[in-house]
Amino acid sequence: MAESNALPVILLAEQFARLPGIGMKTAQRLAYHVTSMSEAEVKEFSDALISAKKNVRLCSVCQNLTDREICPVCSDIRRNKKIICVVEGPKDVTAIERTGEYNGLYHVLHGLISPIDGVTPDKLRIRELIARVQSDTETDEVIMATNPTVEGDATAMYISRLLKPAGIRVTRLAFGLPVGGILEYADEVTLFRAIENRNEI
Repeated sequence: MAESNALPVILLAEQFARLPGIGMKTAQRLAYHVTSMSEAEVKEFSDALISAKKNVRLCSVCQNLTDREICPVCSDIRRNKKIICVVEGPKDVTAIERTGEYNGLYHVLHGLISPIDGVTPDKLRIRELIARVQSDTETDEVIMATNPTVEGDATAMYISRLLKPAGIRVTRLAFGLPVGGILEYADEVTLFRAIENRNEI
């Protein structure tokens, strides 16, 4: 930012620019907007940030973000406990839930295997998935709903090899998406068809 701007505005813009998908121009607009907000609005904004950081945790069952010990999906007795859909991140759970067609459970990995980026299996929530499946006799099927990328495919195959000896049916979404596509940007119809047409791997 130009030196003519007040230092607190520059520092605030730099903080906004650290967020994913926020460039410096957008960060500057956000910083200027904050200066036009009332003190009460700024306090609400900062309180929401602090509350999210302090109160959001990982569900002890599926590893999704929640403000409880066990998330609403895992604690919902109407969900089909026999199917677990494995996804890369919390945004993918939201994408699949938007379809209104999937009624099973989830497991969130919080990333994909990518040795080039230093992401090895031990840095993901794979250990928790394996322990969960081994301790839960209800699980019949695990759906690998990772993105159709090199990392997504490698992660799906790695988990499949770990689960197959336990006699668990492992399937992969039949994506109607281009290779390299991102799950969270898919429309509801495409996601529904992908779930319905999943294949065993």
